[in-house]
Amino acid sequence: MVLLHVLFEHAAGYALFAVKEVEEIGMLLPQVEESVLNIGKFNNVVKLAAFFPFKSAQAALENINAISEGVVHADLKLFLETNLPSGGKTKAMLGVADAKVGAALQEELQLSIQTGGVVAEIIRGVRLHFHSLVRGLTAQAASKAQLGLGHSYSRAKVKFNVNRADNMIIQSIALLDQLDKDINTFSMRVREWYGYHFPELIKIVADNSTYCRVAKLIGNRKELSEENLEALEEVVMDSGKAQAILDASRSSMGMDISPIDLINIESFSSRVVALTAYRQQLQEYLRSKMTQVAPNLAALIGDVVGARLISHAGSLTNLAKYPASTVQILGAEKALFRALKTRGNTPKYGLIFHSTFIGRAAAKNKGRISRYLANKCTIASRIDCFSEVPTSVFGDKLRDQVEERLVFYETGEAPRKNVDVMKEAVKEAGEVAEEMKKKLEKKEKKRLKKKRKLEALSTAEGEDEEVTPKKVKTNGDASSQENGEAEVPVKKKKKKQQAEEEVMVKEEVEEVATDNGVETTTPLKKKKKKKQQEEEAVGAPEIKEEEDGAVSENGVEATPAKKKKKKVKVEPEEETAEPVAEPVSEKKKKKKAKKEPDEA
Repeated sequence: MVLLHVLFEHAAGYALFAVKEVEEIGMLLPQVEESVLNIGKFNNVVKLAAFFPFKSAQAALENINAISEGVVHADLKLFLETNLPSGGKTKAMLGVADAKVGAALQEELQLSIQTGGVVAEIIRGVRLHFHSLVRGLTAQAASKAQLGLGHSYSRAKVKFNVNRADNMIIQSIALLDQLDKDINTFSMRVREWYGYHFPELIKIVADNSTYCRVAKLIGNRKELSEENLEALEEVVMDSGKAQAILDASRSSMGMDISPIDLINIESFSSRVVALTAYRQQLQEYLRSKMTQVAPNLAALIGDVVGARLISHAGSLTNLAKYPASTVQILGAEKALFRALKTRGNTPKYGLIFHSTFIGRAAAKNKGRISRYLANKCTIASRIDCFSEVPTSVFGDKLRDQVEERLVFYETGEAPRKNVDVMKEAVKEAGEVAEEMKKKLEKKEKKRLKKKRKLEALSTAEGEDEEVTPKKVKTNGDASSQENGEAEVPVKKKKKKQQAEEEVMVKEEVEEVATDNGVETTTPLKKKKKKKQQEEEAVGAPEIKEEEDGAVSENGVEATPAKKKKKKVKVEPEEETAEPVAEPVSEKKKKKKAKKEPDEA
């Protein structure tokens, strides 16, 4: 009797194996572990009980995501309920590789779960020989399934949320720090290099990027004149400094410089200026990303400091998981461990020291305000991480609270309660969210309108292409010859066309019959079918006579014309002098027949 079943999750589907003979102690021996490598010996231990293949790649991805999160998927639940033996004195034990999945299965299906030990060795052998144990599955197909599922799983994890990806913030803040170092180093190189020619400029212009632009503009100091004064004022943004540079160039102690050296200095200074401009662009990009990803944290503590906290934590999610005490000393780990080792004073602040709040506080209140600020940073990061609609309302309110706390430390004025501030923030955030939803709805409506217009235009073009000119025939009567053949544009609809032709034929038959002077009248009491039969009987021979012996006024025989779709008007013929005998009804005939024998 099989007491142990092993669940194996593969990219192709779920497999349930029944273990025939198991020895807990013997399975862990090295000789037995080596025998797992032999498929013949392994088949004596394990037998495939059931296999559930995934229907599509999307279903496989959903199932593998559920397993990675420790959740029982509906497919897995149905598979186990269907194939696991139920009933009997002893319950079947299920072996699972992951303990989290085992705990979820135990809670969901009330099963006895086993993980580790023998189960791990059996799953190792199943993984090795899976394509041989499942009939119809080749090693190539199994590897393709694993590769495809691996790519889709990785892609889904990477593309968790494209718009709120904090990876870009981590990279941009790292690049920003590197650019600051490089620009500083290159600017010092330009100062030293150009200082041989114009040493007095270093004291007049202190800013690195401005110095590089001025050096590029001046070039050879001997060529500087009053004409270049306006251009210097634009770069330096100060008329006094521009005049000082002009005066210093006339009485400079610097050495002369060759044109080739000057060209090199100008090209290098232009590179430094370009790097400075790129740094400003990168800072704007960082500001925009922070407003998208962590607007509350950016509003509370600033873009750069908030980005440094996210970068140091690894991600916004990790920062949200940290307690306030960890956020407070984040970035001061060396000082913390040194203090713990030497039993000295622990640091009061880490990266949050760069915020303006701690600099504005008094020396005795720096530790208190850093603790309070770390608390508010933790709240802001958690709101940013888990809120659906990103708004900076909470960040602004938290910033106001920190400002009030600073005032409280200085003057003793009591700040507002946290509950009241959060109520106001929740109310404002709700209003902002509604406004954003309305804007999104408007955009969606505009998009749908454009889509409908395009669809209407495309359908109109399609109908115009379907409509084509088509010739329609008419019955061969004399009047149709006069009118001639008519070409009418007709849509390709056979049923409507046939019905219209039948109606037109009936009308033409009636007109031809009246033209010949014969009235096809019947009593009102008779049924419609008889009326139609009589009309056809009267009209048909006369149509034949007209077609056979119809002669035009000139004496030429008329050929029958083609049918027309439109109703053809027939001109009434001139009345003949001879009286036409009216048809006598059956009742009158009977009365006459009765009168004749009475008179006789």
